[in-house]
Amino acid sequence: MAEQQVKRQVVLDTETTGLSTADDHRIIEIGCVELINRRATGETFHQYINPQREIDAGAQEVHGITSEFLADKPKFADVAADFMQFIAGAELIIHNAAFDVGFLNHELAKLAGQAQRVGDVASILDTLKLARDKHPGQKNNLNALCRRYDIDNSNRELHGALLDSEILADVYLAMTGGQVSLTLTAEEPKQLKSTANSDNVVVKKDRQPLRVIKANEAELNAHEENLQRLQKASNGECVWLAK
Repeated sequence: MAEQQVKRQVVLDTETTGLSTADDHRIIEIGCVELINRRATGETFHQYINPQREIDAGAQEVHGITSEFLADKPKFADVAADFMQFIAGAELIIHNAAFDVGFLNHELAKLAGQAQRVGDVASILDTLKLARDKHPGQKNNLNALCRRYDIDNSNRELHGALLDSEILADVYLAMTGGQVSLTLTAEEPKQLKSTANSDNVVVKKDRQPLRVIKANEAELNAHEENLQRLQKASNGECVWLAK
């Protein structure tokens, strides 16, 4: 019997001081979740980073991270080696990959003696492009995809790199079929059994129902209004509407 090939994926997200590296905005948080053969392993990389500059007010409204909170956090140079080691050899799953990869490469370019870029050590899959191909003409930001695929994002009051990576992992698995719950790790028994016909799914009868708490209409509307204010303030370049 042929040995099963192991596929390692890392779902990644970042938070930043602002929208553009052209203005030397910096990364303030990196969150990564590891998947092996489409199952969460429990391994993560999560780091807050001192950007050594002020955070734009619009960005802070979105992620809630303050300069005071980051004052005692390590600089990117202090965590770069560990980060690059974590993603090495993986397929990176990123929503609006150009944004996050652009910021990561901007940080790497600042390091003395660092010639590598993200694409040199890992391949990249952009779930925004994937979603647009599957759902043309529809909203394909992360919140819209959660609603479309019935993914619970009720804890997402503010953007956070690790939380958004965990949510994106569920969205990616749902978009691409098969196992869609991060609660099933590689060591746990399968709860769902797929046959050759993908419509035939056997569910354990003693499985406890999951409690799903969703944002109400007023909360969703308030969040959308806040994003629209950012869209106007940034002259139509609010990257979080693209996510």
